[in-house]
Amino acid sequence: MNSEVISITFWQVLIAYVVIVVVYFMLRSRGLRRERLLFFATIRMTLQLVLVGYLLMVIFDYANPFITAVIVLVMVGFAVFTLFRKFKDDLNRALRKTILMSVPIGTIPIIVFFVWVVIRVEPYYDPQYIIPISGMIVGNSMTGISLGVHTLITRFKEGYDGIEEALVLGATPEVASKSIFNDAFDAALLPTLNSMLGMGIIFLPGMMTGQILSGVDPTLAIMYQLVIMLGILGGVSITTFVFLYFGVRTFFNSQQQLV
Repeated sequence: MNSEVISITFWQVLIAYVVIVVVYFMLRSRGLRRERLLFFATIRMTLQLVLVGYLLMVIFDYANPFITAVIVLVMVGFAVFTLFRKFKDDLNRALRKTILMSVPIGTIPIIVFFVWVVIRVEPYYDPQYIIPISGMIVGNSMTGISLGVHTLITRFKEGYDGIEEALVLGATPEVASKSIFNDAFDAALLPTLNSMLGMGIIFLPGMMTGQILSGVDPTLAIMYQLVIMLGILGGVSITTFVFLYFGVRTFFNSQQQLV
């Protein structure tokens, strides 16, 4: 197996941007007004990745446990901020507190478990491992809880009368909202489970592909990918479950009435 990484020059990367031109003309041909979004997303992606790349070079060269911890906390904080911004018109104060609590509860213990117990990173604060792993777990957990929030709010709005009727008939808030909880949890987990179903046969995940391209033994890349996917599944599951468990309760008052 050839372990030497093929170098990519600036001009080769520039050639790849031909795809943007193709997509632009596809959008124009269909009359879809997404050209500005396409160019804005492309420019923003490029700048962000370049800046992050140079930042990581510095962080990796001057590894420090405090800096590594701060970066992980910033990731978690930015995930919370993104959720607040996405659902700014739908979240009351109680739901915001629930999100603020559930994201760190669902991600940080999973990160600690997989970094220090499963992979056993040495030194324990090595940012080369902790930052990418944390990013994948936090990012996917944010996506999962986003789907859970959307389903929870939508189902409570649509099923208001049915829930109220169940409460009048003597059902507890937990029983009356059980189907909503289950649907929201299912919606949050489904993308991750579908990804796991197709992984390895239909597609090779990004982390595994990157490791193989960098010359890592495919069997080692597979083991890393298995560990990461289990970490992502754990992060998404715990984060969403904690949010739904406490989030459902925010729709009822102390007299078990729907608010």
